[in-house]
Amino acid sequence: MSQLTELLGRVQAGDAGARDALFATAYDELHRLAHARLRDGGRDTVLDTTCLVHESYLRFMNAGELRAEDRRAFFAYASQVMRSVIVNSVRERVAQKRGGDQVPLTLSHGLGAQAPDAEQTVLAVHEALEALAQADARLAQVAEMRYFGGYSEQEIAETLGVTGRTVQRDWEKARLILAAALR
Repeated sequence: MSQLTELLGRVQAGDAGARDALFATAYDELHRLAHARLRDGGRDTVLDTTCLVHESYLRFMNAGELRAEDRRAFFAYASQVMRSVIVNSVRERVAQKRGGDQVPLTLSHGLGAQAPDAEQTVLAVHEALEALAQADARLAQVAEMRYFGGYSEQEIAETLGVTGRTVQRDWEKARLILAAALR
């Protein structure tokens, strides 16, 4: 059993000190995951890698109970939390660009019809993943783990308890559905 899995067991058993030890042990891997997240799915946010790891840690702490049985489940959950941090950051930035709580004043209707920027793309991908999760939760999970988490097909297969070929088919379906939703 790895040190991370042992610490996860201690956290679930209620050991308060194990939570900090868990994050200290997993910090380098979380940093790598955050770097992959920002490179592939959130490159146009104001977050940097370290900030994303720390914001995610704060969300873990505020969430209370950590439900991850092993290393892969922990990092899959961490990937979801990081996605949430990125999406919230983009939403806040878009709200500020649009004036926050101020009433918008449009001088010309033609000025509002701009091409979608990268922030809008991040939000569109997030919404498309939520819609995909409503239709087929496993497809959404495969897409999230593959694209945002940077997991290999074999790692996803082991985490989800399916074959590698099933993950390949699910990834192909998810990509097609997401591409259609983003058009």
